[in-house]
This record gives sequence, C-alpha cells and structure tokens, in this order.
Amino acid sequence: MRDGITLYFVRHGETDWNAELRYQGQRDIALNANGRAQAQRNGKALAALSLTQAAFVASPLGRARETMDILRQQMGLAAGEYSLDDRLKELSYGAWEGQLQKALPEIDPDGWAARLRDPFRWRPKGGESYADLMQRCTAWLDCLTGDTVAASHGGVSRCLRGHVLGLDPAIIPELESPQDRVLVLTKGAMRWV
Repeated sequence: MRDGITLYFVRHGETDWNAELRYQGQRDIALNANGRAQAQRNGKALAALSLTQAAFVASPLGRARETMDILRQQMGLAAGEYSLDDRLKELSYGAWEGQLQKALPEIDPDGWAARLRDPFRWRPKGGESYADLMQRCTAWLDCLTGDTVAASHGGVSRCLRGHVLGLDPAIIPELESPQDRVLVLTKGAMRWV
C-alpha cells in the first residue's frame, strides 16, 4: 500500500447464510434485514468522515453491491456510481459453498483436517486458498492511487490486513471480520470506525 493512501473497507452486511454459519464463497446471497441495518450504520460512520475525494469500488457480488448502495445513500451520494472489481470477490470455497460449517468434518473429513493443518494454503476442491486470495486482492491494493471506499468480503478484509500489517500468514484466516464496523487501513496501520 502506498504512503498517503487510506482504504476505508466495509465487509458486506449479514446474510442469512452468515447467520447460519454456511459457507457462501462466491455464491450470490442477498443481505438480510440485519445486514441492511449494518450497512446503514457503516454508511453513517463514513458520512461523518467527510470523504469528498475518495474513489468507490465494490465486489461484483450482490451482497457487496447492495452494501455499497446503502453506504452511498447514507453518505448522501447516488447509488450505483462506483466501480466493480472481480479481484474483490470473496474466496471461492468450491465444493464447500452452501455447506454448514458444523457439517464439514463429516462431509469432507480429509479436507477439514487439511484445513486445520494449514488454513492459509489449504484449498477446497474446486476453490481457492487464502494464499490465492492474498495474491488477487493485494494486486488490487497495489493499484490504488488515492483514498478509496471498498465494499467487499471477510476473506478479502483478512488478506488485506495481513498484507498491510505484515502478519504471519497462519493467523490470517482466523482474523475477526465484523460486518458492523469500518476498517480503516493505511500503510502499516489499521483502526476500526
């Protein structure tokens, strides 16, 4: 991340699948009522920061786009006037998408054990590893030329923080990723709003 650039990162609001602890990955699941309220809260927090010169970008998945539209509405800005970037899509969980977390040790015991051994480099059948996601989203981060507001996903948030803060890759998949706070990243530092 370049000096002097600030990233205001918002994880999409809650979906019913988040509430159920069901792996979403790149499935296009809509926000629920709580998720829309979280996005409104985050939009109000961003509005208080008076971000007049920031660029706006979102993952193309519907839950991130709806979050961005709500953020912009709360900031007094027009919906839809932002760019989309495929590099901000959530981690693909391949065969695990749609599965409840608690069912996976029984459904895919070998995959579950492999994930426990190396959660950063493990890749589900037909999906991506956190290492793959790290390459994808840090390539996006390196292209930023000014302050940016992004609406994306939990895995992207974890990888961006890991990269910017120089964290041990082994802990990145376990970082918290709240849906009711704005992550503010600058070179070598972070805070929640």
